[in-house]
Amino acid sequence: MNGPTTGDRTGPMRRGARLSHAESGEPVAGREASRGDASRPVTISYIAETAGVSIPTVSKVINGRSGVSAGTRARVEALINEYGYRRTNRSNMMELVFDELEHMWGTEIIRGVERVAREHRVAVVLTEFGPERNAVHFPSEDTIARRPACVVTVAQLSAEQRDQLRAKGIPFVVFDPATELPDDVPFVGATNWAGGRSATRHLIELGHRRIAMIGGPGRTLYCQARLDGYRSAREAAGLPVEAGLVVRAPLTTEHGRAAALELLDRPERPTAIFACNDLQAIGVYQAARTMGLRIPADLSVVGFDDLPIAALVDPPLTTVRQPLTEMAAAATELALALGRGEETPQAGLELATTLTVRESTAPPAGRAD
Repeated sequence: MNGPTTGDRTGPMRRGARLSHAESGEPVAGREASRGDASRPVTISYIAETAGVSIPTVSKVINGRSGVSAGTRARVEALINEYGYRRTNRSNMMELVFDELEHMWGTEIIRGVERVAREHRVAVVLTEFGPERNAVHFPSEDTIARRPACVVTVAQLSAEQRDQLRAKGIPFVVFDPATELPDDVPFVGATNWAGGRSATRHLIELGHRRIAMIGGPGRTLYCQARLDGYRSAREAAGLPVEAGLVVRAPLTTEHGRAAALELLDRPERPTAIFACNDLQAIGVYQAARTMGLRIPADLSVVGFDDLPIAALVDPPLTTVRQPLTEMAAAATELALALGRGEETPQAGLELATTLTVRESTAPPAGRAD
């Protein structure tokens, strides 16, 4: 991300006004106005409008970055000098944003963020929207006042929220995007399609043919990628993708249990179920016990995430390891680099998933589909 793309343009620059580089996140001071409202700050957007350039261009000049022609740089620097910009350090703090922290994988993400922040001697502020997404407005006045060096957001920000962060010059990185993002939005994710494919291929190689999948919400990007990987593995093995073998459900244990009961109550029940995450997979365990089925003798189960609980359930769960801690660490490194004004080689990064085989999968006993 090269800098902000939007900003307030509320009028021409007032000569002699006190300047505050509010939209780049770097406070500045200048001469007090001899007339007019000197308390009102003139932001980076005023500089951009007066110079006849974009806000990202002014941000590049202020941060000493490349990609600006000599003539444009001289014009912007002249305005900066005229109004007495004085550079100060950005806040030695970053912000980690969640929708809500009920899910167990939140702990793994926090661990990765804090590890990198500690190495860079950066404090971490945790913000939670709340289940209704209106408990906290983001970016809040507190966020702007704190002027964090950067933001790592697990919550999926709207285009308006992303624009607000850009307008304040606060770099951000999206963790594991749930929706398609513009090309210039930095993110760190995982190879969800490959993970879904490896989970399904593992079951096929064990001899399973009636392999069901509990997918996640249809509009969630990583859930759709896992489902597409499942379909790809089936098609590669010459197995038709039967609509009746796919059920969508929220990513919770309760909904995983309900979806599994629906699948296992059918006349031709599946011999294996691939769940979109470990919480759903635990729900499958509960459904199997309710119906008197043994895992893996009667039903093989594969999850996704490899949360610590996956190794503790009975039998230990075969699952696709999503390197949540490593992803969080990579997102933090990227966000801090952007906060330092560094050029990054790519906006997006995907870390590899790997299949962790434990004791919840086995060949289908006495079945030849």
